[in-house]
Amino acid sequence: MANNNKRPVFLDLTRIHQPVMAVMSIAHRIAGVLLFLAIPFAAYLLDLSLRGPESFAEARALLDHGAVKLFLWLLIWAFAHHFFAGLRYLLIDLDVGVDLATGRRTAMAALGAGAAAFLLGGVLLL
Repeated sequence: MANNNKRPVFLDLTRIHQPVMAVMSIAHRIAGVLLFLAIPFAAYLLDLSLRGPESFAEARALLDHGAVKLFLWLLIWAFAHHFFAGLRYLLIDLDVGVDLATGRRTAMAALGAGAAAFLLGGVLLL
């Protein structure tokens, strides 16, 4: 049995840098999971708000809670990022922006648009 000395002994994950397109793809998946997990909460809020005036006031009070505002801020990012990345993937499916340089630019644009919506949503939630 041969000893393979080329195996990494210690893998420092902080030194591995993913390309921007990989970061965007991973963020797109995370955003999709967050949006999916938020469906029960959104359905509960909708049901609560439609029951009557008192329940609507209760739903508004729930939305004014700090932790819920933070969660909504995260959902704003998830929706915006998922939207812009989805548009990018639709264009790629149509063979628009398939080359490496354009792919990097569109990935940066989608990440930037999601971040801008995240910041704008945070300002509007305050």
